[in-house]
Amino acid sequence: MLPLASVAETSLALAKLRARGAKVSRLADLLRTCSVDEVGTVALWLTGESGRDRLGVGPAQVYIATTTPACSSPRLTVTETRARLTDIAAITGGGSKARRVQAMAALFAVATGDEQSFLARLLLGELRQGALAALVIDAIGQAFDTPLASIRRAWMLRGDIAEVAVIAHRSGRAGIETVGLTLFHPVQPMLAQPAADVDDALARIDRPILEYKLDGARVQIHKRRNDVRIFSRQGNDVTAALPEIVAQIGGLPEAELVLDGETLALTTDGGPLPFQTTMRRFGRHSDDPELRARLPLTLFCFDCLACGGQTLIDAPARRRHSALTETLPPALIIPREPDADADRAKAFLAAALAAGHEGLMAKDRDAPYAAGGRGSHWLKIKQAHTLDLVVLAAEWGSGRRSGWLSNLHLGARDGHGDYLMLGKTFKGLTDQLLAWQTEQLLAREIGRDEQCVHVRPELVVEVAFNELQQSRHYPAGLALRFARVKRYRSDKTALDADRIDTVRELFARQVAYQPQPDA
Repeated sequence: MLPLASVAETSLALAKLRARGAKVSRLADLLRTCSVDEVGTVALWLTGESGRDRLGVGPAQVYIATTTPACSSPRLTVTETRARLTDIAAITGGGSKARRVQAMAALFAVATGDEQSFLARLLLGELRQGALAALVIDAIGQAFDTPLASIRRAWMLRGDIAEVAVIAHRSGRAGIETVGLTLFHPVQPMLAQPAADVDDALARIDRPILEYKLDGARVQIHKRRNDVRIFSRQGNDVTAALPEIVAQIGGLPEAELVLDGETLALTTDGGPLPFQTTMRRFGRHSDDPELRARLPLTLFCFDCLACGGQTLIDAPARRRHSALTETLPPALIIPREPDADADRAKAFLAAALAAGHEGLMAKDRDAPYAAGGRGSHWLKIKQAHTLDLVVLAAEWGSGRRSGWLSNLHLGARDGHGDYLMLGKTFKGLTDQLLAWQTEQLLAREIGRDEQCVHVRPELVVEVAFNELQQSRHYPAGLALRFARVKRYRSDKTALDADRIDTVRELFARQVAYQPQPDA
């Protein structure tokens, strides 16, 4: 059985390596030493995921466990550690909190110092070793001699890195290449990069398909006859909270469908309500008939991943969009301009903004559905630039904001798993949001100085800004100008936030499209 010490040692080594290839090779070496039963767990842990949300153990309990004297020699295996964590998660009933703390302390008592450090960082979400999911995916391909494209496709279709690792270990390329789209198993959503403006988008994608960009909740809908299930952006089953959408899709004549779209709450005249209002419905675990009557949600679909038993993810966008229009009534399809030149694109953007929406999406008509990353085949065009950034720290407010954490420190993840700060902002925060974020940030505190509370990088906030500017003050060399908070993205994790490469690309395009002075 694989010792936990081997995983802890690899984690420490990864943190010291800077070259991507070296990280991948080190990860691959470890994965080869795993049994089929161990490889999924190891792959998952080395992306920084532990399933800690199911443990019922908070930072305080983990910190208490770290005070337990370390074992002098390695004893734990991956299998035993996983079993102990599973047992901790199963503890319920009276006194469960204290019993979970005792079980956690017992686990740490048989761990070495390095193993304790690894477990603590894993459970706290602080395993910053540069082993992002994309690197682990590359390592799985290298470890089990399977083409990277095939591994990435399987990950897109399964959305579970542990399952992909197990299939690759057990069956290699043959097993991975049999992975297909399975109804009621959510596919990772395709994501977009920001474009500076319409001209930038048209320069990058020739005559794209344009769609309204809505400020709603992303949904993926699977249908087999009358059985309909709806999944959130994170792959969570939210069917119970959305019965009106279940009824709409369940009534369609097509027997099998997989649809991608957004749902949002609308005003009586058809304009969009704020995202937070939509989330009052979407964020629930069950149906509330009274709330549903007051706040119905409207579905707008923009992609078709499967239809009539045929998988369409590898088909060009124009084919998937044709399937959408052939299958759904127009009211369920997002407003679209299928073949736009510059003038029509700008008019379409003006119409989207006038209707109260965020802007446009520009999509390459020849591109397949490439999930799990921010590719250049989908671009988002907004009136104001926005980025989804991670809160790294916050400063205590003064005056009427005294007692609240106000000024947010914002960062983007780099390729090594670290966060590079891009600026601060206290603008756009209502009293209600200040109170909420103070509670949430204090629950994630990892340290503080006189004025600032540093937090685990977990909360994602959408930030609007006028432009990016060069800065010697921040390590990335860039800073946000006139940043203000639009909303917290409760539907996103830190891994879904924008990366520093995206920010740098946006700055490069901003410079390229900057108006030149007259000669």
